[in-house]
Amino acid sequence: MCLGIPGQIIAIHDAVNNLALVEVSGVRRLINIAFIVDEELPPAACVGDWVLVHVGFAMSRLDEAEAMHTLALLRELGEMDEAGELDELDDLRSATDTFSATGSTP
Repeated sequence: MCLGIPGQIIAIHDAVNNLALVEVSGVRRLINIAFIVDEELPPAACVGDWVLVHVGFAMSRLDEAEAMHTLALLRELGEMDEAGELDELDDLRSATDTFSATGSTP
């Protein structure tokens, strides 16, 4: 499974190489913004934009409301993981996968 994390572009680090500084939940790192820039929307126009970051690349733009909603869901998943609730979901999924592979039903 792939996971994209919302981050906000806070500065352009290197416009020639499409590198920008993004902040993701308080952590800043350089990402490549080549997928979201073009002649009509150059790197300088991206500052302040929310993007979906995956493996160091801005994959797409998203609006602030969608970014906040996604971050809230990710925080909730983190809380579930800390409480061990995700282990229960993994156990249920494994049981379902076993039944699917054997053609049985639970």
